[in-house]
Amino acid sequence: TLTRQFVEAAGPNGAKILDTRKTTPGLRKFEKAAVAAGGGTNHRFGLFDMVLVKDNHLLARDGLARLSAAIERIHQEHPGLRIEVEADNLDQVRALLEVPGIEVILLDNMRGTQMREAVAIGKGKVKFEASGGINLRNVRQVAATGVDFVSIGALTHSAPAVDFSLELTHVAP
Repeated sequence: TLTRQFVEAAGPNGAKILDTRKTTPGLRKFEKAAVAAGGGTNHRFGLFDMVLVKDNHLLARDGLARLSAAIERIHQEHPGLRIEVEADNLDQVRALLEVPGIEVILLDNMRGTQMREAVAIGKGKVKFEASGGINLRNVRQVAATGVDFVSIGALTHSAPAVDFSLELTHVAP
């Protein structure tokens, strides 16, 4: 399967291959099961099982100034709900490392050197997820940066279908 190809291509670096919520309407359960069967790990099933704060949310919410209070409120109202925040550059990573309650920083479309540096400055404080522009040719290099997770939307929204058929034969009673 496509997931198995990514898992094998990532090599023994320890990074888990994740799917995303980008699934075919009505088929999410099956597409997520296929990822798991291929050796990947399911990320989020919906908006209910983890908070993902995107860069647009930070801009719309007046930046990091209000993020800490929002995270504290989320933890009070929804104990155990994981919080992940997206970063586009190392300055954002440094700022996010100062905000309590963030469990994962998503490194969005960063180069390998930037990912490696982000992991170095945040090691032991949070987990890191790489996302954006990852394919079978570069997944090993991405995994080698030290990130904990590599998320790939193509595992669910672009995986090729298996070609199979069913032939029925008449069996006399």
